[in-house]
Amino acid sequence: MMQPSSCISNEAEEEISRHPCYSEEAHRFYARMHIPVAPACNIQCNYCNRKFDCVNESRPGVVSEVLSPEQAERKVKGVAAQLMQLSVVGVAGPGDPLANPEQTFDTFARVKKHVPDVSLCLSTNGLTLYRHVNEILELGIRHVTITINAIDPDIGREIYPWVFDEGVRYEGREAAELLISRQLIGLEMLAKLGILVKVNSIMIPGVNDHHLPAVSKRVKELGATLHNVTPLIIAPGSQYEMDGRKAPRPKELTTICRNCWGVTG
Repeated sequence: MMQPSSCISNEAEEEISRHPCYSEEAHRFYARMHIPVAPACNIQCNYCNRKFDCVNESRPGVVSEVLSPEQAERKVKGVAAQLMQLSVVGVAGPGDPLANPEQTFDTFARVKKHVPDVSLCLSTNGLTLYRHVNEILELGIRHVTITINAIDPDIGREIYPWVFDEGVRYEGREAAELLISRQLIGLEMLAKLGILVKVNSIMIPGVNDHHLPAVSKRVKELGATLHNVTPLIIAPGSQYEMDGRKAPRPKELTTICRNCWGVTG
């Protein structure tokens, strides 16, 4: 369930109306394609198992087979030649795109050159986002999705057992604190540059469900265009599966979404 910001410009609204990742109505008229060129990830989530595609970042078109930038270019050109409705091409996995920056930005550059009419879209956990803002701007990537599940490190440590950055592995509260600070910095930097940022949050009963309205309030203050709350999906063999954690019931998800909708930036 998506919650829009209360202060979206007319130009942003027009862009959102053509983006299937942002608009339910756009699914009827436009198509999106996400290409799997980013295998590595720099964080561990308790709902994820690395034997499978990331349950958080996977999107239509993202599969276990990883493509090279050259293969991705050929695939996008082939699809664009046959599908006139193709409006969005993105990189969302199967790991984190910004943990694989060379492959990710090489792919975007190739798509921009050979299929210039499509919009470019990036999904990330946000750990290293602040380092790549200039590349995002230069390539004309107008839509970025950041997954932010908590803004309190004590809650975040229950979701992320470790993060890995510049050769250092961080664990526990320190890991969560680093990740959250980087996510919020990256969000604010992009928003100030006029890039449309959607924040995804996964509702995890007993962990962050009560906390999501605070997340919603903070990301809107920093300039997020949309806040999307989705139910927990537990990968087989993940820590949450071993813990016996359960996905939220539809009624629980609806209640949390309504609480988030009631939050003002």
